[in-house]
Order: sequence, then structure tokens, then C-alpha cells
Amino acid sequence: MEWLRSAACAGEDPELFFPVGSTGPALRDLAAPKRVCARCRVTPQSLGFALDSGPTSGVRGGTGEDERAALLRRTTDDSRRRNSTP
Repeated sequence: MEWLRSAACAGEDPELFFPVGSTGPALRDLAAPKRVCARCRVTPQSLGFALDSGPTSGVRGGTGEDERAALLRRTTDDSRRRNSTP
């Protein structure tokens, strides 16, 4: 996980990446950490780590909790389709 040293979030307040909630006013709170991720050169590694290892809370790899859950569902559904094709 050497990529962590290059992450734009390394110098940020960790609380920024853990907004309370994911709807209503919390959507504004999600925008700030996503802006940090948008300027980060290791966002793909961060997202991959979050998807592979399962940290479910907070903003990781430029995505919120709901977005990662949707990505995981889509990946699982795609995998099931591929495995059930004769």
C-alpha cells in the first residue's frame, strides 16, 4: 500500500472523509472529500482497495458508501451472468 503516501488525502483531516449520512444535507458534505479525490493521482488504487478489502464507511476512491455498494452489486451481477452462460 505504498500508494497511500502519494494520496491527496494524506494531509487532510480524516473526519472530512466520514460525513454523517448520505442523503439530504450530507450530500454537501460528500462533495468536499470527492473534490480531494478528484485531484488525487492514486484514486484508482484507493477505490480498488476499498472494493477488495471492504471498508464500507466514508469516501474512498472518489466514491461514497452507496456508490461502492452499487459497484459491488454490479460486479457481482456481471460475474453471475458470466458464470451462468453455457
